[in-house]
Amino acid sequence: MVEASRREVLAGAATLPVAARAADAPGPARIAADLDRYIGFGSKQAGGTGDQASGEWLAAELARSGYAIERQTVSVPYFEPDRCELASGSERATIWPQPIVVPTAADGLSGRLVRVDAAGRAAAPLAGAIALVDLPFGRWSSALAKPIRTPIDAAFAAGAAAAVAITNGPTGKLIALNADGRQPMFGGPVALLAPADARAFLDAAIRGDRATLHLSGRGGQRPAFNLVGRLDRGKRRWLVVSTPRSGWFGCAGERGGGVAAWLHLARWAAGALRDHDLAFLCNSGHEYEYLGAEHAIGVLAPPPADTEFWLHLGANLAARDWHEALGGGLSPLPGTDSQRYLAVSAPLLPMARELFAGLAGLEAPYDNGVVSAGELTGIVAAGYRRSAGVFGIHRFHHVPDDDARCVSPTAVAETSEAFRRFVERALRG
Repeated sequence: MVEASRREVLAGAATLPVAARAADAPGPARIAADLDRYIGFGSKQAGGTGDQASGEWLAAELARSGYAIERQTVSVPYFEPDRCELASGSERATIWPQPIVVPTAADGLSGRLVRVDAAGRAAAPLAGAIALVDLPFGRWSSALAKPIRTPIDAAFAAGAAAAVAITNGPTGKLIALNADGRQPMFGGPVALLAPADARAFLDAAIRGDRATLHLSGRGGQRPAFNLVGRLDRGKRRWLVVSTPRSGWFGCAGERGGGVAAWLHLARWAAGALRDHDLAFLCNSGHEYEYLGAEHAIGVLAPPPADTEFWLHLGANLAARDWHEALGGGLSPLPGTDSQRYLAVSAPLLPMARELFAGLAGLEAPYDNGVVSAGELTGIVAAGYRRSAGVFGIHRFHHVPDDDARCVSPTAVAETSEAFRRFVERALRG
């Protein structure tokens, strides 16, 4: 079903070379080619190969449209796993080290497995134990969320030597969690376990079996970069459009739509908005609680007094919706996941309701002085009085399987055009 939809979108350009499609194809076909290109860079962890390469590509695309490019170096944490495993008896499972990673010794950390429920209540004494934290079900994004942080903190407060959290969510797969980018968040080693791998360890915890946790690898700090493309015409009437590009895995549904829409708007604005100065900002470090965006505001972005409008294209711009099959698993749908939110400055609400009518989730915009998330919160707090942003969490958000199956080029093109019309109207009034 997914492959068929992609063929439909690319039908008119299928015989062209990839580079020609990306550079010269009109509208939806060009958006689809940009989406494919971004996905093709692989893992987008901040400062890693995919993040750096996609950033260079985006800078080159803006330069082709006449933008002057500036980069800003940002120091970000990283960890390259060596052995990351939870073992109990004959059971073994690969786990995800929670950043900023507190590693175990080379021979691991051993202790009794003790289940901790979503409220932080332990089934047995936790002194010296490995807490198996059974998180509540949700579309999770950040370890700073209270329902995640509370039971893990409670486990360490009760004497646990380490914690392994089961990321219960709609796919049954591991969900990576954003983290504070400055220091470790917890009192010891923390790892994440996919719900699909958890049953045997929950059983072991009921029996009071011992387990061994290995979290070893290489980590520290490495450089990443933000970039901005500017067309400064001396008008002091800036349009700013921003999007993050980094994330834990391939980020097709999470980041791909925003990146493709951002490029679409940049190419259009360069020719269509002659009476405005333009700043197209792309940040790294998103997964460390918006570390890149924090560095960019006030340095790469124009001041609030000179900014007429700021649009932020965040997560889940147009990710695919899925049926939760009766027999288990997920089945792709042609529609768009409605768990995407549009938040705009209050005077723009009537226009937003008009222009996004019929677009799932976006058709019910919020006042961003009341509801916001991610980088948009920082933009509003910095005093940009006319602003808007999209954000959300699709089913495969922060899951390793967030690949091309999770995003429809048709939906991305439709949503990109809606935002183009929105920007055009916002700059008139």
